[in-house]
Amino acid sequence: MARVLLVEDDDAIAVPLERALRRDEHDVVRTASGEHAVASILEDPPELVLLDLGLPDLDGLEVCRRVREAGSLVAVIMLTARGDELDRVVGLDVGADDYLSKPFSLAELSARMRALLRRAGTGQATPVAARAEPAGELLRVDLGARRVFLAGEEVQLTVKEFDLLAVLHREDGRVVTREQLMDEVWDENWFGSTKTLDVTVARLRA
Repeated sequence: MARVLLVEDDDAIAVPLERALRRDEHDVVRTASGEHAVASILEDPPELVLLDLGLPDLDGLEVCRRVREAGSLVAVIMLTARGDELDRVVGLDVGADDYLSKPFSLAELSARMRALLRRAGTGQATPVAARAEPAGELLRVDLGARRVFLAGEEVQLTVKEFDLLAVLHREDGRVVTREQLMDEVWDENWFGSTKTLDVTVARLRA
């Protein structure tokens, strides 16, 4: 069970979706307003956001951009009727973790949610001694706590950004293929374009 914020203004989609999520024992709050979604995420963060791209007051891209700029790392799945690759890439570029084009099956949505929640929830507190900064280490990836430090300063990363960096850091300079990265970071539940890998790499480089 997870706390889920459903941001969707179309009752024909939101009502049955909310019912299905509650049937899966998720704690669901719904809003049809982008502005309200931003405030809700920043004031009382859910564990996952299902975010419609086409909202009446503030579109989903701007919602995602604002919460990421404010430092929120909440898991975000974008839901949209727009299906072309440009929209998908822009959505991922502003910080979405995943993307589903309407119409989608509840089974696929549930699989995507489980994958994101599983990754986001694996961080456990580790002893302070285990987190001590090794002398001279520029980049440190704490897998147990899912935290990253660059020159001693913590870097805030989304779920997918962390997962991608963890694989690259583990391989320690060895060549890693696109296929390996897609399999390990997006796993078998990802059916979209591998362009998402390029976007996430670009965010990490930035």
